[in-house]
Amino acid sequence: MKHFTLRTTIAGAILLSFLPAPAEPLNILTLPGSGTDPDKIDFDNLPELTGQHAVINPAKMSPGVKAGDKLELNRLRLQLHNYLIRHDGKFWCIWSDGPKIEDWPTQEIKYATSKDGLNWSPAKSVTGTPKEPYAYIARGLWIRDGELLTLAAHYKDKGAFGADKELQLLAFAWDDTNKEWKKKGKVYDNAINNFPPQKLPTGDWILTRRDARFNVSILIGGKEKLDQWENYPVVKVSEVKGFRPDEPIFWLMPDKSLNALFRDNGGSQRLFHSTSYDNGKTWDTPVLTNFPNSTSKIFSLETSRGYRVMISNANPKWGRRQLHLSISEDGKNFNRMAELILPTPPVAENIDSLWKKFSQGIGSLQYPHVIEHEDYLWIALSRNKLQTEILKVSLDDIDKLLQ
Repeated sequence: MKHFTLRTTIAGAILLSFLPAPAEPLNILTLPGSGTDPDKIDFDNLPELTGQHAVINPAKMSPGVKAGDKLELNRLRLQLHNYLIRHDGKFWCIWSDGPKIEDWPTQEIKYATSKDGLNWSPAKSVTGTPKEPYAYIARGLWIRDGELLTLAAHYKDKGAFGADKELQLLAFAWDDTNKEWKKKGKVYDNAINNFPPQKLPTGDWILTRRDARFNVSILIGGKEKLDQWENYPVVKVSEVKGFRPDEPIFWLMPDKSLNALFRDNGGSQRLFHSTSYDNGKTWDTPVLTNFPNSTSKIFSLETSRGYRVMISNANPKWGRRQLHLSISEDGKNFNRMAELILPTPPVAENIDSLWKKFSQGIGSLQYPHVIEHEDYLWIALSRNKLQTEILKVSLDDIDKLLQ
C-alpha cells in the first residue's frame, strides 16, 4: 500500500511524492530491558536524576479572587511556555502569564533574571498587559546580531488557533540603557513558533511555524531583515491519517540533514518523526515512532559532552506528573531514559490550602526548556501551569547513565 503527499518547490511546482506506508513504527528508542517495545518500559524502576531545585516565579491568585472565595487551581494565575537563555552574565527566563485559563485575553509575557540560576528577581512584564480581547504567548528568547529579543505570538480572543485570530509573531528587544523591553517589530503573519530560531550552515535562521489552523511549515531567513522569511510547507493538519501535528522540534545532524519530532494530538501517545535533506525546504512525510509521549511539549539539546538529551513526559500512564530525560549518542536514536525528580516546592504565599496538589507525584510538570551552563543542565518548567520552576542537573550524573 502506498500513500502520497503534496510538496511545493521553490519555483511553485506541485510534486507528488509516493512513499511506502510504514507497517511498523519507526524505532528511535531502544532501552536496556525493554528494547524497542514502549509498552515494556518499567517506568517505576527507571534511573532517577536529582538536582538543585528552585522556584523562578511562585503561584499567585487570580485578580478576580475575592476574600472568602474558596481557593481552587482555576483561581490561580496561569504560568506556562517558559524559555531560558544566558545573556550579559545572567540567566533570563520568560513565560506566558495570564489571569486564569491558558491563553485567555489579557495574557501577557513576563520575565525574571538571576545571577546564579537559583535566586530570581521579581517578575516584570515584557509586553505590558494587552487590552481585551487580545493576548500574548511567550515564544522564546533569541539573540540576533547581539540583540536580545523576546518572541511573542499576538492574537485575538481565547486561544491562538481558530478563525479570525489576527495571529502575528512579534519581537520585543531588550533596551539595556532603560532596563525595559521595547517592541521591535513583526516577524511573520499568521504564525506561532515553538522555540527560537536556529542558525543554518548557510547563515540563515530557521524556525518552525504553525498557522492558526495548526498546519506546520518552516520559515527560513531573518538574516537581512527581521521580517524577511520564506515559508516552506511541512505537513497539513489532515495530511497524515490519525496524526494531528503540534509543537514540532528539529535539530541539525552531523550529515547536515534536519531531524524533526512532533507531538501528536491525534491520540497515538507517540512522537512522530520527519527528516529534511535540503536545509528545511522539503520534508519527508511524518511517520509514527515507538517513542512514547503523554501528548505534551518536548525539547532537545545537544550537550558539550557529545550526546543529545531530550526532556519529555514519556509515561502515558501518569501523563504530565512525571518528567523524563532521554539520551541519544548519535543524535537520532535514544538508548537511555531516566526520571527527573522534582521535589515538592515551598508553599507559595496565601495558597496553603492547595499545596497538596503541587506535591511531588501529584502536580503536573510540563513545557520544559533547557540550556547548558558550566557543566549543568538548567531545566525550566511549569508546575500545574501555575508556577515557574527550575532544576539544575549535573552533566556528570547524566554521564553515569551511559556507563
